[in-house]
Amino acid sequence: MITDNSKLTNRVALVTGGSRGIGRAICLKLASLGAKVSVNYRNNKEAADGVVAEIVDSGGTAVAIQADVSREDDVQRLVAETEQQLGPVELLVNNAGIFVPASHAETTIEIWKREQAVNLDGPFFTTWAVKEGMIERNFGRIVNITSIAGLRPRKNCISYATTKAGVIGFTRSCAEAFAPHNIRVNAVAPGLVDTDIIDDVSAEAKRALIDSTPISRFGKPEEIAEVVAFLLTEQSSFVTGQTYVADGGRVTLP
Repeated sequence: MITDNSKLTNRVALVTGGSRGIGRAICLKLASLGAKVSVNYRNNKEAADGVVAEIVDSGGTAVAIQADVSREDDVQRLVAETEQQLGPVELLVNNAGIFVPASHAETTIEIWKREQAVNLDGPFFTTWAVKEGMIERNFGRIVNITSIAGLRPRKNCISYATTKAGVIGFTRSCAEAFAPHNIRVNAVAPGLVDTDIIDDVSAEAKRALIDSTPISRFGKPEEIAEVVAFLLTEQSSFVTGQTYVADGGRVTLP
């Protein structure tokens, strides 16, 4: 049953990495709830424009804005352009991220720095670019996309897992710091989701991953988007500082 507190009518939402996969699903979901959506992308303008077209064709409002979230000047421009075209950012989804699988022997300083820049600096830059406005208006909702890699050992993605654990710490600390200003900050930790990030995974490896997942399948981007939407609406009005795991049962938190 749809109730008023499940709507985001005329709220301005910025979704980083919104052109494909989980980000695309989030953009479409928020638009379906009435939000005006800024679809951020780094390289794939065609895909971002496709998301915008789908939203507009459904009667919604959206714009596509290019920016590399690992660059502070790009992020400042991203937020400025979003606010010029749609209005002040009220909802922020820090979804943009990169994943470079590598053993410890293969993990270079270049891999380390790039993943840190996108996966950790990115959420910091975007959050810091919108937080003062949220504080001034006494309203803000932020969701950071982390990963179950930040919750359990990952010997073949040490750098990635470290950044995603950092996102969880960032979420918790910001939640406490911003709570007096009616700003809620939460995170979603997806497990295995059927996006193009697993396109290069062999059929055998995919089967092994599915077999080790209690629900016995990959997740769908739309399922992650539903959790994000819950955390952005007032259905979750008493929730902040939390990491919601959506992984088909692969991780059990203590």
